[in-house]
Amino acid sequence: MVNPTHISLKLQDRSYLAVAKKEVHRLAVQAGFEQKKIDAMDILIAELSSNLVKHAVDGEILAGLVADRQGTALELISIDSGPGIKDVERMMTDGVSTVGTLGHGLGAIRRLSDTLEIYSQRDWGTILVSRNYLVRYAEAGIRRPLLAVRALVVAKPGELVSGDGCYSYTAADGSFRLLVADGLGHGHDAHVAVREAVTVFREIASDSPVEILRQIHTSIRKTRGIVAAVVIINPERKVWRFCGIGNIATRFSGVHSARSYLSYNGIVGHNIPGSLYDQELDQQEYHQITLCSDGIRSRWQQAKLPDIGRQDLIVQAAAIYKEFARRNDDMSVIIGKLSA
Repeated sequence: MVNPTHISLKLQDRSYLAVAKKEVHRLAVQAGFEQKKIDAMDILIAELSSNLVKHAVDGEILAGLVADRQGTALELISIDSGPGIKDVERMMTDGVSTVGTLGHGLGAIRRLSDTLEIYSQRDWGTILVSRNYLVRYAEAGIRRPLLAVRALVVAKPGELVSGDGCYSYTAADGSFRLLVADGLGHGHDAHVAVREAVTVFREIASDSPVEILRQIHTSIRKTRGIVAAVVIINPERKVWRFCGIGNIATRFSGVHSARSYLSYNGIVGHNIPGSLYDQELDQQEYHQITLCSDGIRSRWQQAKLPDIGRQDLIVQAAAIYKEFARRNDDMSVIIGKLSA
């Protein structure tokens, strides 16, 4: 997954509504949705964007095609900075409105979505995630990966490709492997560096994050270079194995504690330390990992948001993006949670 996972559609006023609808329609057609579903999503994006213009502050929609255990979906993430929804369930009821309209908005959004997640806090804002599936799998027949991963990668405004990227897969030995990378700068050359790193990453059999980063370093010397982190989980060893080089911010979270990890200084492909060591952490103590590129301000944290850790992973990622995105670089938040 080297291209942006989502495009950003800012909704500053009503003049942007048609642009948002056109872009989401284009994604749905490109993905191959049937016409009936496309028509429904046209209504859905109209309701979402209209709600943001009517009720919200700093409205934004992130739209992208994603894959999860249920299938491939067009995902719409609505983000705003207030005023928040006091009673989400009540506002889902048709006829309930705070601005004198007919009050069909959230109820219609729920009906038009295959899945819907809403997180809202008064005076903070609301995150709403709607998914519609192109192909839906029977979950019972899909084996859970060791780590459920959700990625939010948004290119720098004005760029068509992202210099941030992530890639994860389950190897032949059953281990789960994740690479998060940020090419130096942004745009095409940064994108090429990350793409080449992913190509190498897929071919390396080593179970040492340090060794993987060293091999990537050797293989991408002719590119602009990247900062990167590698995470490996082996089903037989109940530990996280991790190593990072450069400014990828990493935090491990557990029920009772959280721990930030400082990566080594350096640039993969140009200069890395001679001494590198794999970090190992007990999975019983930490069940979740969050990685952010430097397009997210370094002092990001989630502690002030009540119950955010219980939300869908993409809601958690969107909350970090909402609060801490710099918006002058590529931005990525990747969250992985150990499967139960």
